[in-house]
Amino acid sequence: MFVVSHYYSQHAVGLRAELGEAVSREQMRELHRKSAARHFVIAGRQFGILALATWGLIRFRNPAIWIPLAFVQGFTIFNFTVLLHEVLHHVVFEKKRPLATRVMGLLYAIPSGISASQFTRWHLDHHAELGSEYDDPKRHHLSPKVNARWYKLLYATPALFPMYFRAARRESATYPRELQRTIAWERKVSLGAHLAVMAGLWYVFGFYAALRTSIIPVFFVFPIAFTLNRLGQHYDIDPDDPAKWGTLMRGHWFWDFAFLNSNYHLEHHYFPGVPLYHLPALQRALVPFYERKHMRWQSYGRLVYGWIVENHAPPTDWSRDDAVARDPGIALFP
Repeated sequence: MFVVSHYYSQHAVGLRAELGEAVSREQMRELHRKSAARHFVIAGRQFGILALATWGLIRFRNPAIWIPLAFVQGFTIFNFTVLLHEVLHHVVFEKKRPLATRVMGLLYAIPSGISASQFTRWHLDHHAELGSEYDDPKRHHLSPKVNARWYKLLYATPALFPMYFRAARRESATYPRELQRTIAWERKVSLGAHLAVMAGLWYVFGFYAALRTSIIPVFFVFPIAFTLNRLGQHYDIDPDDPAKWGTLMRGHWFWDFAFLNSNYHLEHHYFPGVPLYHLPALQRALVPFYERKHMRWQSYGRLVYGWIVENHAPPTDWSRDDAVARDPGIALFP
């Protein structure tokens, strides 16, 4: 059975002390303040976007209209995993509410077709084992092991689904039997819901409406959103410094909206108990810390260029790769 080693905690003792000095206790109290009302406003907005995009995709057949709407639909479906992420970190309610948390977890997991329990265990293990090549399930099972452009591009296609579910199956094989049964049941519920929605749209509005509203957003846009979001997590890092085991993404109003602030992934690892709506403020508070650590800001445009054009490998220090390319002697004399 898998035993959590807490690799990140073992290596981040000094970092915790530095972060404690970088942000005051008063700021921390404010940043950790939870508002269920605020969460539900955001969740309601996402359901509203999903409903409006679905209506538009049924109503309009002009590619100039439905293709952009399909991207909105696909990114919105992805963002339900961000809402699920809030639930599993218990940052919705001030006090514990197990039943509400369980219901919300299932509700948010269904749009993306995943198991809430699998995602929860996977993600919490990722936090505990960040930095470990083998115990971090994201890094061990899902990060590309073949540093080839064609293989990386597969992650942004429907090939993502067999890759992801194979990774999830391998990791869940290490879980207790009872948890495995729960995961299997939740997957059936999510898959059944997707098939029912797709069949209903097909039956009522026809095949092409189902194609626009469900098949293309889920199988062709969702992987793009997933892969882009992953690029901003732990691909460009400094393996020698736990403070830099995440990619520092500069906040931007468009990506903040498009990814529900999940683009502040480094800040989230520093303080997992901060709700998504406080992450931009947390980044602003940490700017002096970033400057002292000489940390390098990234953007999605630069990440895509570095990932595909320059063909950097994950998780490595891309700035060092660039320096080595300019002066190969650096590799011999670090």
